[in-house]
Amino acid sequence: MAEHIELSSGVTRGDAESRSNAGESPHPTVASRARRLEILLPLAVVGLDQLTKALVRATVPLHSSVTIVPGFMDLTHIRNTGAAFGILNAADFPFKTVVIAIIATAALVAVGLYAARLAHHQFVARIGLSLIIGGAVGNLLDRIAVGSVVDFVDVYWRMYHFWAFNVADSAISIGVAIMILDMLEAGTHVSKAA
Repeated sequence: MAEHIELSSGVTRGDAESRSNAGESPHPTVASRARRLEILLPLAVVGLDQLTKALVRATVPLHSSVTIVPGFMDLTHIRNTGAAFGILNAADFPFKTVVIAIIATAALVAVGLYAARLAHHQFVARIGLSLIIGGAVGNLLDRIAVGSVVDFVDVYWRMYHFWAFNVADSAISIGVAIMILDMLEAGTHVSKAA
C-alpha cells in the first residue's frame, strides 16, 4: 500500500510514485510547462518565419539582394517552387505545387504522429520535433497560399553559394540536429548500461 505523504508541491508521495511508474512527471507543473513549450515553440517559429518572409516580400524585389555581411551573407529574395534545398526547383510537371504540398503535409502528419508517441520525459527530442513541425508548417503555409516558398538568406564564400534558406528551414535543420544529438546521447547511455 502506497504511503500518501503530502509533498511541498501538493502532490502526495504515493501519487508521485504512481505517476513516476506510469511514465508521468511527478510534478504536474513541470509537465504542463513542457507541454506549453511544445505548443508555443512551433507557433513562434511559424510567426517569425511568416513575419520575415513578409518583410522580404515587401522590401526586397524578387531576385534582388541586399548585402548584410560583405563577402559572406546577403538577403536575396528567391521563390522556391521545389522541395528542400531547391530540389525539383527547375523541374516542371503538372500539379507540381499540389504534389509537393501533399508530400509536405504527409511528412508533417508523420512527424506529428511520431511526436505524439514520445514519452514526456523525452524532452530534448520533443523540442527538436517542435522545431521541425514549426518549420514544416511555415513552409507549407507558403506552398498552399502562393505555390512557392520565399527563401532569402544567401550564405556564400567567394563564388560558392549555399542554398538560400529561411527561418522555417533553419528551424527544421536545428530540430533535426537536436534529434540526432539526442539519439547519440541516448545511444551512449545504452552502451554504458550494457
